[in-house]
Amino acid sequence: MAASVRDNKDKSRFELDVGNDIAFANYRLAPSVVIITHTETPRALRGRGIGSELVKGALDLIRRDGKKVIAGCGFVADYLDRHPEDSDLVA
Repeated sequence: MAASVRDNKDKSRFELDVGNDIAFANYRLAPSVVIITHTETPRALRGRGIGSELVKGALDLIRRDGKKVIAGCGFVADYLDRHPEDSDLVA
């Protein structure tokens, strides 16, 4: 995917542009952790791996910032279960 995930700090969410749509993952910050509370992929884009690309990019940003993650939504929890290579990020 050509686009990259960005941290929209004003909206407390990670975002991924896909055409004219935006997939996003809302989060809350706590000391040294990011709690991802909800992920949303526009209905027309579902089933194409965009949600996984969003979470992967968000985890890369969290890792870069030296923080840990708490999966506050089922999609992120499932992603982490399927990707043990990211288990070092789990708080």
